[in-house]
Amino acid sequence: MVIALSWVLKVLTLQTNSMGLHCFKHIDTDAMFKRHISRFLSTLVLIISAWSAQAADVNAGKALFVNNCASCHAKNMKAKLTGPALAGTQERWAAYPKADLYQWIRNSQSMVNTHPRGKELWAEYKPTVMTSFPNLKDEDIDNILAYIDDVVAQSAKTTTGGPDPGVAAAEPEKNNLPLYAGVAALLGLLAFVLSRILSNLRQLTALQAGEVPVQQKSIWQQLTSRSVVGFAIFALVVLGGYTTVNNAIALGRQQGYQPEQPIKFSHATHAGLQKIDCQYCHDSARKSKHSAIPATNTCMNCHKAIKVGSQNGTEELTKIYVSAGYDPNTDKYVENYNSMSMKDVAAIYKKWIAAQAKELNADMTITDAAATAERQWINIEQSLTNEKKKDPRGPIEWKRIHNLPDHAYFNHAQHVAVGKVECQQCHGPVETMEVLKQYAPLSMGWCINCHRETEVKFADNPYYDSYERYHKELKAGTRSKVTVADIGGLECQKCHY
Repeated sequence: MVIALSWVLKVLTLQTNSMGLHCFKHIDTDAMFKRHISRFLSTLVLIISAWSAQAADVNAGKALFVNNCASCHAKNMKAKLTGPALAGTQERWAAYPKADLYQWIRNSQSMVNTHPRGKELWAEYKPTVMTSFPNLKDEDIDNILAYIDDVVAQSAKTTTGGPDPGVAAAEPEKNNLPLYAGVAALLGLLAFVLSRILSNLRQLTALQAGEVPVQQKSIWQQLTSRSVVGFAIFALVVLGGYTTVNNAIALGRQQGYQPEQPIKFSHATHAGLQKIDCQYCHDSARKSKHSAIPATNTCMNCHKAIKVGSQNGTEELTKIYVSAGYDPNTDKYVENYNSMSMKDVAAIYKKWIAAQAKELNADMTITDAAATAERQWINIEQSLTNEKKKDPRGPIEWKRIHNLPDHAYFNHAQHVAVGKVECQQCHGPVETMEVLKQYAPLSMGWCINCHRETEVKFADNPYYDSYERYHKELKAGTRSKVTVADIGGLECQKCHY
């Protein structure tokens, strides 16, 4: 960028005074023009390429980690699961050539009896065998290691009342506005530089032809000329109109709404990594108008056995146990749970948290484990209570994300069971979302477009047997498809009765 700016300043300082024009008399103006443009564009390409290459490493590493490593290693990189915690991997292998680490990742079993570090890891984790990844290139492994370091770097710091150590910071939503603004600024700069170059070239051409050159405008005169000011006003009017219309259309809508929930439930882990079907938890979606939030008992079906989360350790799962009245220390539900004092309730779960903290980190002292338990319990109480709900026991009060207006009728069962609509069509790729958000606008126009474009699945669906005419036309080949709009999907009364 410094090179590009220094070159731009050089061009802008080519003033059309008599001495300067005399010096340029014998210059090939076409060659000079091409040389300046080529130099500017080459610098611009190098800058953009360097920026893209820098961003690609971590993103590529994340994809490789999710596909190859996430089933055995904790996503926060600091907790032990089937495999060791990955934070500090490069530091622990620093005493050996980097080729040894590459070989370990590709085929660990070839090193468990021959390499000092390999022997240490095998002694701790045998008989669990690490999956071999012979197809990973050195570049792929470097990308995975870069992603691991990035997660560790972004992890929340341990503070009183803050997140537990080892909890990865939430990945920020991508904002492309700076990129667009940067591209616009570069294009504007390029246009300005070109105009100055052309002005200088016109002066040189006039001088070589023996004509009296027109006095060149200063930079300020050029920026405040009628054409530039007119274009700026036009651009502001267009931008202002576009923004006003967009804001008016979006009034009352909440696309992108992504509230923090009482429990940091990850759809990416459950629906993505573990491949749990949406309707296992949201079972009412196929038989009811509403897709209800699953009860805590549904969570307990799995988490009686799975007691430590891959990303948040014990804190988030302990919230479920507190809500349900389940004692993970004894693997039993607590008798007379709701009549117990809060001090006794806290003692049950602090004991559990401290024991698990020690198990996950053997070097932790009893005092530090107790402090971790105290901090997590404060967070648990704060998450499960609010102004109306003063007791952490009982149902978890999740924050509603998708909410249609009262005057709009929508039936989940009709779409899921009859229409065979996939959940992702309305809710987006939930299997990739760490924190759930409203993916679609859920506007009237969005619904109508869907009804116009979506084909009705007539085959083997007795619900549509009454549409005899359409069945005959499909069989005869006079009709290629039937959309929701064809069977009344655009009638006002269907949604506003």
